[in-house]
Amino acid sequence: MTPGTGEFGFELFVCRWAETAWPPDEKREAPVVVARQLGTQARRWDTVVLECDPEGLRARAQFGERELDSDLLHVVRNAPADWAWYRDALPHPGYPWRYVRAAVHRAADRGVVEKRRDGNRIEIRRIAPYPDWLRRIIAIENKPDLDASAARALSEQLTHDVETALADEVWVATEATGESVEPALLEDLPVEVGILALSFPTEASVEWHPSAVTPPEAATDAARQRRRLELGERAYGRGWRDYHETMRPDCRHFELRRAGRTFVPNCRAKQRSQTAAECSGSCPDFEPEPPAWRTKGWPIEGGPGKGIKRLLRRRREWVRERDRIHTEDD
Repeated sequence: MTPGTGEFGFELFVCRWAETAWPPDEKREAPVVVARQLGTQARRWDTVVLECDPEGLRARAQFGERELDSDLLHVVRNAPADWAWYRDALPHPGYPWRYVRAAVHRAADRGVVEKRRDGNRIEIRRIAPYPDWLRRIIAIENKPDLDASAARALSEQLTHDVETALADEVWVATEATGESVEPALLEDLPVEVGILALSFPTEASVEWHPSAVTPPEAATDAARQRRRLELGERAYGRGWRDYHETMRPDCRHFELRRAGRTFVPNCRAKQRSQTAAECSGSCPDFEPEPPAWRTKGWPIEGGPGKGIKRLLRRRREWVRERDRIHTEDD
């Protein structure tokens, strides 16, 4: 059985598995970036796997670890090699220039472009060409218990994913049952969608291979490329260990427990792994850390809640740095 509670614990397991073992049944040829709960206004995916160009991913590091939003991307991708007035250097974005000017200031503050004043004009210059680092996007929907009712509810969403083709492949990940024919294969899912059956802690089998849904005109579809890059930037900046930002690690009951190679949040008050929705300020069991934990009474600077955040951040940074250097599984 997968550790954790329902889909949330399974989601963390899938993310960790993808980080170490993607692509399934194949040798890793390029680094990957894994994120969770990302998408568009119309659709949010449980797990997103980015297959990256190795040289491009290393070059992306020059622009920092934080994501570049759409406004910053407009500036960074079009910044000139030599000094130029930003209105001459950047294509018109389709909205007022004052918003572009604000983005130029933000970009310069973050060090992703250079700026200077020439009289009343603001000039910019790139620090480096923005690289073509994103190769493919893989969308995974996580359903540990894919029964008939869950499959019916999921089918419409997966059909939307296939038809919009923002991702290059679409998968469903479910928990392996050990039966000769996994039940997921018998459900009414789009034939283009791949099916993964996962067994905790490290095993996964491909029950059905997906079809590539990349449209023929993908290379010349500027809007699609822009949306994919914006999605890729969000994944790059956030990763999948950011669940502490929507939970309460500053609660005295919050802890991390190791499950295989994954850290899963656990609540001592509930005596089980809690969901992200349960772990909030409105939780009736919430108790803030005693002040002594955050000062002299605890060996971790800032208290255990801060320590949990640092731990997850360090693990994310280590994986990112590893994948910049290596293109194969370690």
